[in-house]
Formats: sequence, C-alpha cells, structure tokens
Amino acid sequence: MKKPSVLIIFLTVFIDLIGFGIVLPQLPLYAKSYQASGFELGLLMASFSAMQFIFAPWWGQLSDRMGRRPVLLISIAGSVVAYAWFALATRFTGATALWLIIASRTFAGFCGANITVAQAYIADISPPEQRSKRMGLIGMAFGLGFIFGPWIGGRSADWFGEGGPGWVASALCAINLILAFFILPESWTPTAEHVAPRARFAQWKHTLRQPTVGLLVVIFFLATFCFTCFELTLGLIISRNFGLDLQTDSDLHIARRIAGTLFMYCGIVGAFVQGGPIGRLVKKFGERKLIAWSLFVTGASLALVPLMHGDIHQNGELSWSVLFSSNGGAWWTLLGVLALLAIGSGLTRPPLFGLLSNLTPANEQGATIGIAQGAGSLARIAGPMFAGAFFQAHPNLPYFVCAAIAFATGIIGWLYLVARGRHC
Repeated sequence: MKKPSVLIIFLTVFIDLIGFGIVLPQLPLYAKSYQASGFELGLLMASFSAMQFIFAPWWGQLSDRMGRRPVLLISIAGSVVAYAWFALATRFTGATALWLIIASRTFAGFCGANITVAQAYIADISPPEQRSKRMGLIGMAFGLGFIFGPWIGGRSADWFGEGGPGWVASALCAINLILAFFILPESWTPTAEHVAPRARFAQWKHTLRQPTVGLLVVIFFLATFCFTCFELTLGLIISRNFGLDLQTDSDLHIARRIAGTLFMYCGIVGAFVQGGPIGRLVKKFGERKLIAWSLFVTGASLALVPLMHGDIHQNGELSWSVLFSSNGGAWWTLLGVLALLAIGSGLTRPPLFGLLSNLTPANEQGATIGIAQGAGSLARIAGPMFAGAFFQAHPNLPYFVCAAIAFATGIIGWLYLVARGRHC
C-alpha cells in the first residue's frame, strides 16, 4: 500500500512525539523545583515506562486482533487527557504537584501504544527489503519531535506559565487525534491465520525463546537503558559542569532553556541520520553490522559527555555569539560529542526493528514489536532509577557505566549477530 499511508503514519507519530518532546526534557527540572529526592525523580521518569512495560505487548496483541487504527486512536486520545492532567497538576505546589504529575505520567503510559502500533503499521505496508528504511521514518519522527518539542516546552512555560507545556502538548495531541480519525486508513485486516492471544508472560517467553529475536530485544533494552540515563541527566550535568547551581529560579530557567536547545540539536542530528542515509547504510552494511557499530559509537560518546566543561553565558542563550566567543570552544566540543551520541542512537533503532520485523510472521508483528517496546519501557524504568541514584553518588558515574554497557552490547551484537548469526 501505499505511500500516502506511510506519510500519514509519519505525521501521526511526529505530532504525538512533539507532545512527548515538550514535556520529557522538562521533567527533571520540574522535579527539582518541587524539591524531589533522587528516588522521586527516578520514579517520575519511570512511571510512564512502567505502565508501557506492562501494557505495550498487550496493545500490540490487541492490534493484531482488531487492527492498528482503533488502537492508535485510543492511544492518542489518552495522550490528550494525560497532558491536560499534567498541566492541571502544576497548579498545585510541593509534594501534591509532584505526585499528581507522576499520576498523569502513569496514565499516559497506560494509554501509550503509539510507537508499538506505528511500527507494526509500517511493517504491514512495507516489503521486507524496505522495512529498516521505513522504520527510520519512525525514528525520524521521534527526532523531529525532539527538535520542536523541547523548544516549544521551554518557551511555553514562559508564554503560559508552569502548566504551559502540558496544555500545548494536549492541544497538539487533540489535533493529532482529529487528523488520525479522518485520514488514517487501516493497515491490517485480521484473518483466520491470526495467533490466539497469549498470556502476558507467555508472550514474553515465546518471543525471547527465539534466539535472534530474543537477542534483538535484549540489545534494544540495553541501548535504551543507556540513552535514558543520558535523557535524565543531561540538563543536570551541563548545569554542574558549566557553572549553574540550580538554587535560584533564574538558574532553573536558564537550565531549562539550554537543556531544551541541546535536546533539539540532538533531534536534528538524529532525524537527519534516520530520515536520510539510513536506507543506504543498511543496503551497504546490512542491519546486523550497523546495529553493532552504532553501539560502539554510542559508548564512545557517552564516555565523553561528563568530561565537557565550560561557562554558561549570562543570558542563558546558546547562540552563535556564544559559540564564537572566547568560551565557545567548550560548547563546540560538547556539540560534537552530542552529535556522535545522536548518530549512534539514531543508527540503532531502524535496523534493529527492521531486522526484528523481517524475522517475525505477519500475524505476530504487533505482539513481537510490543514485547520489544515493553523491553524498552523496562529500560526506561531501570535507567532513571539507576541514573538518579548514581548521579547523586557521583555525576560522572552514570555516563561511564553506560558507556561500558554500550561497548559490551556492541561486542555481543558483533559476535552473535554478525560473526555467528549470518544464517539466523
């Protein structure tokens, strides 16, 4: 089917990820302003993923039985409610606000089937040789969401107050819901060949017992774990290494703006990689080699991030004048390291899900991709808990440990996907 369907699912994911990108980079700084502990910060970041871990495989199975379109519509509608809930929570103060925000993220995680079902949708409408390239569109939508989302999130708090990011995200998801309802066709018509639904843990066991498929799920878990630690701590470590103590409203405001700008920059690089050269790279090197090399690049860049030091400009803007000032060298180096990280991360997801899809029967795409996304969600539970606790012990520790994990995962990927897995 159907190039129009590819464009429509891209638009659906793109708008949804703008809403996601508006809120995510702001969460650690909101938690800081509400005086959250390290554990509470980790819980705030993990609550969304905890529910996705539980429900993403179920949503995927459901889409295999009843079709992709209704599940996507339910998920988007849930996002509308969840972001409005988030905005209302910011009207409170202290622990009340914090726990209401955690509750809103929990509800959003329960309803959040967008990426799982979108990837199954792409698999439905793509021939095997094009799946990695088209999975890159999902990653590109994710990256573009982080181009526009963090910037809008940083400014919407200025425009509309503390609840601004939530209200803007909710409005964008409402637009997304309307567009999807009217223009998104169904991609999968269940037939007599569909697989009977398995119990939650039976589905996990079934998927993980398939050697290459199970290995890909584990690799995705570890890669997501490492990147989640970066997501949680970037604003905090840049504030520390570039001279902000986050004890005043002014410092918090500057940190939010800079974190949003840096996430936007990573989104630009990641979107370029996944929307442009990924297809040619897969064709030249194959999915298996690309997955392994991407993890080596990710590991090297993670090890370098905490070594970057410099000064924050007095107005808190990361502008061309700052980059070409006497202190600009440190910022250029940081941008180079973050570009490597965005490239490494951007090169992992599309070939991994393309290969995963090609190894999965058509009538189990939703369930298998749901398990992989559930593993990613589990990483987003463990990663923030790990990063929050280890950052308090020493700010550099999460980065160095995750760099080692990424390198080790790359070696495992090379040994079992490339060297031993050519015929798997």
